[in-house]
Amino acid sequence: MDFVIRPYAPADYDWVLECEVELQEHERAIHDTRGPALPHTHDYLAMLWEELAEGHGIMLIAEDAQGVRLGLVAGHIVDSPWPMETRESTRHGYVSDIFIKPEARGTGLAQALLDAIAAHFHTADPTLTRLRVNVLAVNAIARRSYEKAGFTPYEVMYERLIRPAKP
Repeated sequence: MDFVIRPYAPADYDWVLECEVELQEHERAIHDTRGPALPHTHDYLAMLWEELAEGHGIMLIAEDAQGVRLGLVAGHIVDSPWPMETRESTRHGYVSDIFIKPEARGTGLAQALLDAIAAHFHTADPTLTRLRVNVLAVNAIARRSYEKAGFTPYEVMYERLIRPAKP
């Protein structure tokens, strides 16, 4: 399958909103820490646009040859100096969002989007050496996709409830 990857345009907003709602509802179904997508997705997107503007970020949209939107990726450069880590670790490209429509999964689109955003970050700052993404530990499909794209675990966060969850 051939893809065209291009920057986000304001005309994409409603489609991006649908994707973000679908992504949030998927995560909500697999982990109890995720809240309902609406109405909060509008607030999330407002925050996302600010992060992208402040951190040499971008949202890319993937389409098929007929212009049907199939996926998106968004991210920005993180710069969080920490005395116990190297500079190349504390300044990195961060993928905040990636979504592939069900009909395009397994086609290599996720890899193409990740490569495209990595290229954007390299252009924005040729000194960057790392691209990072977070994923819910229970999201085995996403973890396999990232590993197939060359990602390896960096830090693993564990969680334990300290009191019973509310019903």
